[in-house]
Amino acid sequence: MNKLQSFLFGISFFTMFLLSCNPAPEPEQTATAPEEESTTGLVEDVLTAEEQAALTPDMVIQSFKEGNGRFMRNDLTSRNHSEQVRKSTNAQYPKAIVLSCVDSRVPVEDVFDRGIGDVFVARVAGNFVNEDILGSMEFACKVSGSKLVLVMGHEHCGAVKAAVDGVELGNITPMLSKINPAVEATEYEGDRSSKNEEFVHMVCESNVRHTIQQVRERSPILKEMEDNDEIKIIGAVYDMDNGKVTFLK
Repeated sequence: MNKLQSFLFGISFFTMFLLSCNPAPEPEQTATAPEEESTTGLVEDVLTAEEQAALTPDMVIQSFKEGNGRFMRNDLTSRNHSEQVRKSTNAQYPKAIVLSCVDSRVPVEDVFDRGIGDVFVARVAGNFVNEDILGSMEFACKVSGSKLVLVMGHEHCGAVKAAVDGVELGNITPMLSKINPAVEATEYEGDRSSKNEEFVHMVCESNVRHTIQQVRERSPILKEMEDNDEIKIIGAVYDMDNGKVTFLK
């Protein structure tokens, strides 16, 4: 083999070597956009003034009981919250105002399977009333047309336990003074400490009833509305163990 042939053979061999080192190009794939997650869900029409006016307090109570049943069965209504936000921008006509404890384990709207625009919610540790909360209740019912005032306590309430044990700490001390009347009004001959769940439960119910009494005594507006059957002022206790709301008689 002459020099020229050897040179050409070497070039050919080197070229084949380089080609063998590069993988064959994969066939082109058409890029497809990922499917968007569905945002569908129940989009309830925001309650109108006319629809709110047609409600009765008992109808609202019944809807709360049915909603709580769905909550207990883990069958909450699927809602398109973004759409509900847009639909409730210009007006609101909630069915009720709920006074609850600040406890993070008591998700009021979920407990009753309510959507955006359905309920006013006021929160304070121990679900008692002061003039700010009373004013909020009056706004909800007298101005905005709500049909129900619901005071809802809950089992294992830290504020109630603190009041039972006479805890004193900063601003917590005057706060607990609002719950102390319920502790003192609870007749019980056994252990009157937070270690006694039976006594704590009794004080929890007593506190709800005391708050209802305070609403009627300190708000002539709400008392008159209740006397005229425009609203109802009722109480309930939420059980953290099973999610059930028991409405007090």
